[in-house]
Amino acid sequence: MPIATPEKYAEMLDTAKAKSFAFPAINVSSSQTLNAALQGFADAGSDGIIQVSTGGAEYLSGPSVKNMVTGSVAFAAYAAEVAKNFPINVALHTDHCPKDKLDGFVRPLLAISAERVARGEAPLFQSHMWDGSAVPMEENLQIAQELLALSAAAKIILEVEIGVVGGEEDGVVGAIDEKLYTTPEDALATAAALGVGENGRYMTALTFGNVHGVYKPGGVTLRPEILKAAQEAVAEKLGLPAGSKPFDLVFHGGSGSSPEEIAAAVDYGVIKMNVDTDTQYAFTRPAAAHMFSNYDGVLKVDGEVGNKKAYDPRAWGKAAEAGMAARVVEACENLRSNGQSIG
Repeated sequence: MPIATPEKYAEMLDTAKAKSFAFPAINVSSSQTLNAALQGFADAGSDGIIQVSTGGAEYLSGPSVKNMVTGSVAFAAYAAEVAKNFPINVALHTDHCPKDKLDGFVRPLLAISAERVARGEAPLFQSHMWDGSAVPMEENLQIAQELLALSAAAKIILEVEIGVVGGEEDGVVGAIDEKLYTTPEDALATAAALGVGENGRYMTALTFGNVHGVYKPGGVTLRPEILKAAQEAVAEKLGLPAGSKPFDLVFHGGSGSSPEEIAAAVDYGVIKMNVDTDTQYAFTRPAAAHMFSNYDGVLKVDGEVGNKKAYDPRAWGKAAEAGMAARVVEACENLRSNGQSIG
């Protein structure tokens, strides 16, 4: 199907919230990983979200070019074409953008989408993330207000981060300490600054012990009940019925999370969960296996000629894509989005 329109994306998110499931948001950095993500969603019968980080966007432009906007535009154009051949809806998203990269990433992309919308076209991306976790809360929300207005005008959903995700992603490092846990006061401040949809739709990455990167289950203490407390605090402030979920929540840093922790987060309003580290490994592991199993074919050992069929990038590339697609299916199952396509 074509890339989701703003209206279709909103319907996807509304359906996830109403039915208590979440979409995996799969980070990609190449045409191969993009194709693998699409195949995984199709195999799971799930709509989904495909996203690029600042580093992924740089890489997509060419390792020596390193232009985040060029890479993002190229990614969106390629995705728009190949997605037509898959029977599911996908939305395109840009991942973590810190303050020092806004002018070279999110703001130019918002301007491009605003121009497209003015011509009667769809925006280039369906959502963008502003990562204000490294700046004071007041500044975080001030920048979020500006970006939310620009996003709404371009028919784009903004994602914000309220709190700090530990670990490292694309050079952004968060300490593993009490700042990993968003407070109800933080949630109330977010709703006061951004509204709850009347100023433009946004998704909120509240933190409840999340850490980017690789860690084993039990290595970090996740407290999904923090999400419940945040939803309840804002619902009470706004006079909403008990059990309301005013925030569209996002789960970052989920590698190593138990199925029970993931299920609890979804029950409390998570509708999008970022998946990167696990799918990177799932892509690379079959490629490594191919190299070890066919070392005398991929290397010209002792003056021999090797085996072209073994070192053809398509040989190990197909295995890598299949491995990543299988991990996407697993993510859909964990988040209960398998079989959830709105057509």
